[in-house]
Amino acid sequence: MVAHVLVEIQARKMVKTFTYLVPHELQDKIQIGIRVLVPFNNRKLEGFVLKIDTNFTSSYELKNIIALIDNHPVINEEMLELGKLLSKKTFTNLISVYQTMLPKALKAKSKTIINKKYETYLVLNSFDNNEITSSKQKQIIDLFKDKKQILKKEANKISSSAVKTLLNKNILIENKIEDYRLNDDIVKEEKKVVLNNDQQNVVNKVLKFKQKFAPFLLHGVTGSGKTEVYMHIIEKIIAEKKEVIVLVPEISLTPQLVNTFRKRFGKTIAILHSGLSDGEKYDEWRKIEKKEVMIAIGARSAIFAPFTNLGLIIIDEEHSATYKQENNPRYNAIEVGMYRAKKYNCPIILGSATPSIESYTKAKMNYYTLLEMPKRINNTLPKIELIDMKESFKHGYTVLSKIAIDKINDRLEKKEQIMLLLNRRGYTTTISCPNCGYVHKCPNCDIPLTYHKTYHKMTCHYCNYQTYKINSCPKCHNQKLLDLGMGTEKLEEKINDIFKSKMPKIIRMDIDTTRRKGSHAKIIEDFKNHKYDILIGTQMISKGLDFPNVTLVIVVNGDASLNIPDFRSAERTFSLLNQVAGRSGRGKLSGEVIIQGYNIDHYSMVYASKNDYLGFYKEEMAIRKVLKYPPFYNLCLIKLRSNIANTCLVEGNKIVKYLKNQLTNEIILGPSACSLPKINNVYYFQIIIKYKKINNLIKPLEFINKQYLMNNKIIVEIDLNPNKI
Repeated sequence: MVAHVLVEIQARKMVKTFTYLVPHELQDKIQIGIRVLVPFNNRKLEGFVLKIDTNFTSSYELKNIIALIDNHPVINEEMLELGKLLSKKTFTNLISVYQTMLPKALKAKSKTIINKKYETYLVLNSFDNNEITSSKQKQIIDLFKDKKQILKKEANKISSSAVKTLLNKNILIENKIEDYRLNDDIVKEEKKVVLNNDQQNVVNKVLKFKQKFAPFLLHGVTGSGKTEVYMHIIEKIIAEKKEVIVLVPEISLTPQLVNTFRKRFGKTIAILHSGLSDGEKYDEWRKIEKKEVMIAIGARSAIFAPFTNLGLIIIDEEHSATYKQENNPRYNAIEVGMYRAKKYNCPIILGSATPSIESYTKAKMNYYTLLEMPKRINNTLPKIELIDMKESFKHGYTVLSKIAIDKINDRLEKKEQIMLLLNRRGYTTTISCPNCGYVHKCPNCDIPLTYHKTYHKMTCHYCNYQTYKINSCPKCHNQKLLDLGMGTEKLEEKINDIFKSKMPKIIRMDIDTTRRKGSHAKIIEDFKNHKYDILIGTQMISKGLDFPNVTLVIVVNGDASLNIPDFRSAERTFSLLNQVAGRSGRGKLSGEVIIQGYNIDHYSMVYASKNDYLGFYKEEMAIRKVLKYPPFYNLCLIKLRSNIANTCLVEGNKIVKYLKNQLTNEIILGPSACSLPKINNVYYFQIIIKYKKINNLIKPLEFINKQYLMNNKIIVEIDLNPNKI
């Protein structure tokens, strides 16, 4: 018997299957999908068993597998097939795909040993009252009233010596039971929610297809009750012993959603996202494998949850760019979700208040079934006002308009809460010299450094280079430097200064304030409990969060994302504004939204102010059609990176010449420098292919990928349907 084992040899960039003999003592235990330890030259490597062959003959001597790492497969049959599909689709080696699917503790080549966590319990044996010889011993015995077992650490709080005595007398018996690192104290609530007509119609339509593959696009305005719809459908699915995956785009959304779900479904939930420790991820993964939970909630990678009886997949905020992985393997969680839903013949729901242009087009063409929820639960959408900051600037209002200041004062007096969105972190975004034009830039990336006042450092947000703030120009020695631009840190300082007489309690939520584990959840919970009056944040506060007492939302630079050189910039601007506006007036109080900008006549801002998705969709589609962008054309991005800029240009021209010889109906653009041409001393160029059908493209792309696989001077990566270019 032999096993074909997939291993990775980093030094030679080689990923392939090697054949090993299975020793007699392992033949009854080896299975496809488990990890094994194998010899390779003078090393020992870990790999995945992909095939077992009992009739294999070889003309050369085979080596034995050294040991089995697992007792059961860490990758099931479905995931093995999915991995092969993703490998081809993303032009990525197979083992990298499998490594992406698994938590760190289960990856082949993982050097991290994660032990299972155990908790020690005490069980009460039969005893004679005369054997209890002290009051401490009696107190410990009393802990067992109506309980079969108690935690040893709870008994030790009374007296560890008394516990030891009772153990020696065999009155207590010690048991070690596996425990999970993630535990919650949320009590399941028996709560009956009556759905409105729109919600009930959606539930009914989805449940009609609960035993067949059916993709749905749920277009529901912010506050229309999509989460409640999800939970009603899930109740019916898990009642039939089927399993459910729920995806959210941001880690910051997970705590609030998990709390809501736990109140409804108790402890039948596993959580999977990058904010967990390696041990927690390992535990949550095993809960699913051991069939202890029915629901998995998490960010993008949760789509690989190892369920084997899926009955429903939900992808909330489906428009979010975070569902597409930006590094290899460049998989899209929505595409993976579609594959798994087909595999299990179950419905998949894509939900959003601002569906992506591509998804809404698929719904219009009946690839998806469109479900509409056009009204809020409280039947009142917030009033939205656009403010032209060019006019405000003339009157001395540079950060907040007078209207915004007056509205904030009003809400503070009424003890209502305010949210301010500024999608840029840090204090100032550029430090420059007005005398000679010098700009303080990152030496590795050639882009302006951002000043972070909290730790007095200039920081590059791309390579993490840090240095101290300069006090004079290194070129002309001018000491009067300009601090340009504003991030959330400076905005917080400005708000404190403007409203100092009212002394509002302010909290900031961005990457800098949420680095610590659990910080997302704490900020959200504290703000919800009104420990703070004002929440300032980046786009992580824009979607999914529910604060009933927020009646005013202010977007400080609403048109900032329009300046990003990407064909989706208008769509992302509309979506961001619409989503953050949806945080206002979600409770009993009516809400208002102020969107400030210098380009407020742009159609994305005008339609966002009217909450008019369909109007925006039509205008955006007209532009996309003329410019031949999705959904009228598909895109392929070929990205080249090298330490030498000219190498990218030379090789890029070779690739373009080859593609033009191979393709006839496709549009090929480039090579050209990327919008960020240099990051961490590496130069980036790109080639864009606009195409209708993928069939003509596959072989040329496979050839290009193979040609540059072993090239040490340049890295060439292929991304089908990129999220940004």
